[in-house]
Amino acid sequence: MVSITRSVVWFSEVGREDLGLVGGKGANLGELTRASIPVPPGFVVTADTYFRFIDQAGLEPAIRKELFNLDVHDSRTLNDRAANIRRRIIEAPMPPRLAEEIREAYRELGEGPVAVRSSATAEDLPDASFAGQQSTFLNVIGPDNVVRAVQACWASLFEGRAIFYREEAGYDHMKVGLAVPVQKMVQSEKSGVMFTVEPVTSDETRITIEAVYGLGEGIVSGEISPDLYMVHKESLQILDKTITPQDRMFARASDSDGSHEGANAWLPVPEHLREAQKLNDDEIRELARIGRSVEEHYGSHQDIEWAFEGGKFYLTQARPVTTMRAGHDEEDDMGDHETAPLLLTGQPASPGVGIGVVRVVNDPHDIDIVRPGDVLVAEMTTPDFVPAMKRASAIITERGGRTCHAAIVSRELGIPCVVGAGGATTGLGEDRLVTVDGSAGKVYEGRAESRLAWFERQKQRYARSSGLKTTTKLYVNLAEPELADRISQRTVDGVGLLRAEFIVAQIGTHPRTFMQEGHPEEYTRQIVEGLREFCRAFNPRPVVYRLTDFKTNEYANLRGGGEFEAYEENPMIGYRGASRYIREPDIFRLEVEAIKQVRAEFKNLYVMVPFVRTPAELKGVKQLLAEDGLVRSDQFKLWMMVEVPSNVIILDKFIDVGIDGISIGSNDLTQLVLGIDRDSEALADTFDERDDAVMAAIQTAVAVARRRGITVSICGQAPSVYPEVTEKLVEWGITSVSVSPDMIDRTREIIANAEAKLGRAPAS
Repeated sequence: MVSITRSVVWFSEVGREDLGLVGGKGANLGELTRASIPVPPGFVVTADTYFRFIDQAGLEPAIRKELFNLDVHDSRTLNDRAANIRRRIIEAPMPPRLAEEIREAYRELGEGPVAVRSSATAEDLPDASFAGQQSTFLNVIGPDNVVRAVQACWASLFEGRAIFYREEAGYDHMKVGLAVPVQKMVQSEKSGVMFTVEPVTSDETRITIEAVYGLGEGIVSGEISPDLYMVHKESLQILDKTITPQDRMFARASDSDGSHEGANAWLPVPEHLREAQKLNDDEIRELARIGRSVEEHYGSHQDIEWAFEGGKFYLTQARPVTTMRAGHDEEDDMGDHETAPLLLTGQPASPGVGIGVVRVVNDPHDIDIVRPGDVLVAEMTTPDFVPAMKRASAIITERGGRTCHAAIVSRELGIPCVVGAGGATTGLGEDRLVTVDGSAGKVYEGRAESRLAWFERQKQRYARSSGLKTTTKLYVNLAEPELADRISQRTVDGVGLLRAEFIVAQIGTHPRTFMQEGHPEEYTRQIVEGLREFCRAFNPRPVVYRLTDFKTNEYANLRGGGEFEAYEENPMIGYRGASRYIREPDIFRLEVEAIKQVRAEFKNLYVMVPFVRTPAELKGVKQLLAEDGLVRSDQFKLWMMVEVPSNVIILDKFIDVGIDGISIGSNDLTQLVLGIDRDSEALADTFDERDDAVMAAIQTAVAVARRRGITVSICGQAPSVYPEVTEKLVEWGITSVSVSPDMIDRTREIIANAEAKLGRAPAS
């Protein structure tokens, strides 16, 4: 349990539940450390420390003044005001006690070169990735320099690109904190990135690895075009290798190089290595095996940064893949009979075909020349290019691979992109009309009619897919209010699982702390704000809200939580779910009051009770809801999660208490049926929702619910990962499936095809 009064915490003390304290990067580094995955050691200066610094220095009024009425699309004004804010933060005095805590942690780490990185508290969340928006400082040596680098990271929270991103995404600038991980520097001989899914075609059977000599900044920045290796995830067979010559690398310089010791510089790659394969075949397979373990640990596809030093791999970051798109349909006419002249080829980075007039941007300060519908051409892109990227119809870069900045952002924006197209900035003249095929990595002169026609057919196919009618309803799992509007535009029947935990984590304060401070209504108000966003966006489609299911360790990490939460050896099977509501009805009523306030405006909000161990607990929760006016009716539905074996064994008795339906939580059900901590790395290969015992439990739950005439859904990870599970669920008669946003279209096709086989519904 981490004390919130400490300014510095070690990687081994934090994990994925500590996003609000250490940000996405810090939480992931801690999670990987605790899972015994090779990570260079380090510590984190917490986000709470940043907020205290801003408060003690009295900086908030000045920051808000600079941001007031700021037009973030006016690049010059944006950058001027951003510079003013950064200057104020840099010039503010660092509290002496805090500075000494950082120095002492650095000494305890063993001193020497460290990487000082930024970790925003909303970073690396699905569809809300702040990666690349803030600064990183490499090879920082000496305690005073580390302190200065931490303060510089805080200042970088107000880079112009970061302000633009938060404004566009709807974040309150003063509520986004910045934690700063400080990590032993790996002097990478080789480094790169790895996706545990093929990022262009979304092929889940493949692992994609990119590799360069030197530090990873060379590849992430797009300066170096990398080797590309494709590996079959299950067998670890190497499917394909693209070897790219490299004559320079970004690495730590030494006096012998004629550079200042400790600085990073572009150095020549030794002659005998320039044409060679960066990783040998054994190293490729070893790295892929590590990536597979990370994916299994998190239960989702991962975007991983890695380094290789002294014969050993290290992971320096892992974050969820936030963009999954369908690629080519191999059976479709690819439109390869194109008659338009081919101008350039590169790597396909983001699928689709776009057409527009070329605008070459050599400096991010010139991005205003890109107008809506233009084709942005650059040597490479950085986060400063994002405003222009949003306006572009397509993007071309001279350098970079399929996991460089341009590729990742293009996929997130849904814009065709070709990377590694050498000579693009000089060979494509201004005002030239071109067609960019991001699916094939090609750039054509003028209108490439065959490719444009092919893409139109693809769009029509996807439109038909979204219009597939199924008997089984398709819902979406959500947690972030910022995604509500966008995801509500998708063809789904509603929100099958609205997780309370993300809303509470954003609040960041333990509910009993609000009560102790005399402001319980503030906790309720902030829950209302989060819930209202979902209900408004999806109205009149149902939004099924799962009541808070924080474990004691997660509650303890909220502000004030350490005072109220007892330490538990195994919080997963401890004081959580329904038992908390019954034992602490005063806190539960704050949440119920929020539900009532939102339902006064939106009747599409329903409730689901998690982790119910006994029928008596379910009865007790129903009684508490009834006392506050929430009683089952045609206007208000009540579900129960099925995630404890008792829920399956005596499901009839739970149904007798009175519920409208059940939703199977396959993650917890799997861990309790198999007796495996789902976070255990040692047992990760055994934790599988497709296990015979787990599938038998799910089939029983579906059968009992159908026999008793109540609805039955599934909202765990299984249908988002394993299509064969979805097919079985449809066969057994499940009434709905709820999946993550990236799996909506694919799951709809799976359901439609499964129903067609069973003769239940047409597939189109």
